[in-house]
Amino acid sequence: MNTTVIKIDSSRSPKNKDGQKYLASGVRIGMRLWDEEPNTSAESVREYEVVGYVLKGRAELHIEGQMVTLSPGDSYVVPRGARHHYKILEAFSAVEATSPPSHVHGRDEPRAR
Repeated sequence: MNTTVIKIDSSRSPKNKDGQKYLASGVRIGMRLWDEEPNTSAESVREYEVVGYVLKGRAELHIEGQMVTLSPGDSYVVPRGARHHYKILEAFSAVEATSPPSHVHGRDEPRAR
């Protein structure tokens, strides 16, 4: 069993191509931070599950023909393999946990469906 404490200084955290900042990550779960201006993301399908919590702003989350509006204090789930995209309506920040970690083995790249 690994009992090493890991601390991440987010000012030095790497970002993915979409601008999300990678935070702490373990073997089975990873965290990242969104800090986005209004835009619409491309539709994607990912190899990991996402749970998120909105810190500020508003966005629409479109999943498999459904749409929910996300506001501060809301939490959400994007199931593994679900076709989805986001429409950021106003400056938006959210913390997400991904399982397995999104940044390992190219999981952050969308897959064809």
